Amino acid sequence: MIWLIPLLFALILFRIPIAFALGFVSLLGILVTDPALLINLPRRLYNGIESFTLIAVPLFVLAGEIMTKGGISKRLINFSQLVVGFMPGGLAMVVVMASMFFSALTGTAIAAAAAIGGMMIPAMKEQGYDVRFSASLVASSSTIGPIIPPSIVLILYGVIASVSISDLFVAGVLPGMLMGLGLMTYCFIIGMKTKDKTRTPFPKPKELLFSFKDAILALLMPVIILGGIISGMFTATESGVIAVIYALLIGLFVYGDLKFKDIVPVFMDSGRTTASIIFLIGNASIFIWLLSYHSIPQQLLDVLGPFGENPLLLLLLINLILLLAGTFIDTISAVSIFTPLFLPLILQAGIDPVHFGIIMAVNLTIGMVTPPLGVALFVTARIANIKVPEMFRYLIPQIGILLAVLLIVTYLPDVIMFIPENYESWFNTTPAE
Repeated sequence: MIWLIPLLFALILFRIPIAFALGFVSLLGILVTDPALLINLPRRLYNGIESFTLIAVPLFVLAGEIMTKGGISKRLINFSQLVVGFMPGGLAMVVVMASMFFSALTGTAIAAAAAIGGMMIPAMKEQGYDVRFSASLVASSSTIGPIIPPSIVLILYGVIASVSISDLFVAGVLPGMLMGLGLMTYCFIIGMKTKDKTRTPFPKPKELLFSFKDAILALLMPVIILGGIISGMFTATESGVIAVIYALLIGLFVYGDLKFKDIVPVFMDSGRTTASIIFLIGNASIFIWLLSYHSIPQQLLDVLGPFGENPLLLLLLINLILLLAGTFIDTISAVSIFTPLFLPLILQAGIDPVHFGIIMAVNLTIGMVTPPLGVALFVTARIANIKVPEMFRYLIPQIGILLAVLLIVTYLPDVIMFIPENYESWFNTTPAE
């Protein structure tokens, strides 16, 4: 039955939608082995999407849509401009910093690339930055979105792997910050080499305070969400409700950029996005059940031999597979496919599943800026009105920085796991799930 896996990837390469490819492979596997199992399909499909934790997905999708249209990105950019705009490469650093803030609000790379890119690519072009550099930087910095909580990718992984969403959220903070700091350092070096003349004057305390006051409500949201989860006030799923209500209140009544007439289109866009994700998850649940029923992960272990027994070699192999897969499979689909395949392997090798969730998330987000798929690249290329290959000259060193963070995340687990392993004792609480 291991032949189902290469068949699945063959269908994906022939551009069959991944949700349909998962469903077809699962149906074919059942028909070939035991047609009597067909009676279980409706129940398996329902069980796959009937999860309290999964409610967080449409909630955070909705919150992200509200924030994108609620004027939050503009305020975050203005605040970032004052904080780092006076440094060499300051305007480029604003892109990264604003993406980090915005990602912490929406949890998605595409939203960050569209919102930040729409404002910053024209602004950087006006200030003399190469548009190819600007577009590649916006795309690379948008990859921080699925790492810093809240993160739809981590929620989905947690559901499939039966891992604490709270632990995953906490574990994602440091890798996300490392990715941001790495890209900001790159921007600083570029600014020093080119003798950047776009630097703004050092901000006056009054200006900084005014900008902070304007952005404080947006900046507080990730603090409220993460703080509430860690303290046990609400679960990761319930935090999605908090995010939606908070975003509506500040978008409608505080900033005023979101109008009541915008609410229906926002809900419709969120509904379409959520429907595609849930349909994918339902088909993936059948595929996961079939893998388990036929012990395919154990067959993979037998095929891997010494790779499956050595954690370092196993992680190296998985990293290579995920980096390759991320170039042509979108992040959410890849999590649905590879989590059930790799989870038994990493558990047998003694690798913490929370640690592995962060490894997978960082891996697959790098794929969002890696050709040929590189969804974030196509978003920023469209905004910049250039072709994706034109970005490659600037994109390569940025991907190199992200890969360096991946190595740290993979092979220094004590650094990554220090906070999730200790935060409960620090706050003397058990987070709600």
